[in-house]
Amino acid sequence: MTETTTAQILDGKATAAAIKAELTERVAALKAKGVTPGIATVLVGADPASQLYVSMKHKQSVQIGMNSIQRELPADATQEQVEALIDELNADPACHGYIVQLPLPKHLDTDAILERIDPAKDADGLHPTNLGRLVLNVNKKITTPLPCTPRGVIELLERNGYSLAGKHVVVVGRGVTIGRSIGLLLTRRDVNATVTLTHTGTTNLSELLKQADVIVGAAGVKHIVKPADVKPGAALLDVGVTRETDAETGKSRVYGDIDPAAAEVAGWISPNPGGVGPMTVALLMTNVVEAAERAAGTAG
Repeated sequence: MTETTTAQILDGKATAAAIKAELTERVAALKAKGVTPGIATVLVGADPASQLYVSMKHKQSVQIGMNSIQRELPADATQEQVEALIDELNADPACHGYIVQLPLPKHLDTDAILERIDPAKDADGLHPTNLGRLVLNVNKKITTPLPCTPRGVIELLERNGYSLAGKHVVVVGRGVTIGRSIGLLLTRRDVNATVTLTHTGTTNLSELLKQADVIVGAAGVKHIVKPADVKPGAALLDVGVTRETDAETGKSRVYGDIDPAAAEVAGWISPNPGGVGPMTVALLMTNVVEAAERAAGTAG
């Protein structure tokens, strides 16, 4: 009989709380210099999930002393109205960073709206200009906003004593939020990991997963990573989300990309929910505080 291991939990809630405690001090230091970091959200329409996400972000930003700016437009807002609001936030010195909550109503040109955001105020770190700068920057200090979720994955590992230097990271999923952008951060010299990007069209996925020191599941496919795919002792970060309606209760259930049974093989695992999700919000606020520090000339 083979021995099973119980993976160490990478607690995103506790790690995010530590980041927010640090941000509280940085916000207080900025306020002492007459600068209050301002974070804004743009919400078009009344999608319940989007409203929940926006209210959570505002609640947490207010808790650490930031100025929280909520801007809402009706679901039938025109492209011109949304772009006018973007221009307004770009010009507002009280707003240091903001997000446009997705998805936007289908009649709007999402790409045009997102590209209109001032790259310096890009709280998500996904503006094409900022991603392009990240592509170009392997060695130098980064002075632009970084993709929140990939940064959250790295912070969650490093703050729990896991060094990524020399590790082989296999990423499952090719979305811009995580899959396409995380390799840019992981392969920088200050992290020094090696990255293999896979997706639902990868024919030898299981074979590649078995080689991984770290697996980042970000495909949004329920339990695409099975226990048999995991090298003993590997670190597993479950980021993907699949929602299914329970036939008996009628309630929606959330599933991750990683089969929970893989925890018996892994050395480290981030749960879903409670792992990378809280980290994403913490790093969103970090991007805005850093933008405020740059604007105030106090960036370290």
